Amino acid sequence: MRRKVERKQPNSKMCFVCGVENSFGLKARFYELDDGQLMAVFQPSREHQGYPGRLHGGIAATILDETIGRAIMVRYAESVWGVTLDFSMKLRKPVPLDKEVVILTRIVAEKKRYFDGEGEIVLEDGTVAVQGRGRYLKMEIDKIADDFDHQGEDWRMVSSPDDPETVEIPTTK
Repeated sequence: MRRKVERKQPNSKMCFVCGVENSFGLKARFYELDDGQLMAVFQPSREHQGYPGRLHGGIAATILDETIGRAIMVRYAESVWGVTLDFSMKLRKPVPLDKEVVILTRIVAEKKRYFDGEGEIVLEDGTVAVQGRGRYLKMEIDKIADDFDHQGEDWRMVSSPDDPETVEIPTTK
């Protein structure tokens, strides 16, 4: 299923999940879709494996948690971020390292101070490999870290030349 990309969310330089210059990181990219979902994509490397050729379960948790937490930005742009209060996941199938990983997330409930989200890692054939759910505190970015220049060059890098205008979403099974 083809979806239009409404907006690309920011990357940073050194974040483990989205840092474009972090040699150990995932270098994930985050795209807000026309159906209200947030999609993340990244290409795992050998350093991200648990069993040979398989994504480590902790890395699967990390990317799901980050993507669900960022889903609130679809509604509030970059003024509100999600800080994890509770997170759980179910591992259903191994995630191979040789293909780009696709994560789809959405907000399922929202209160004044927190929101609930869910998402999944979807394999190329549409199989849901990992499911995640969580509750996140809504916070403004300038309240998350002390003495942090969230407007500076080290934090926000938005576009890159290969950002797509549309994406193909595997049909979930």
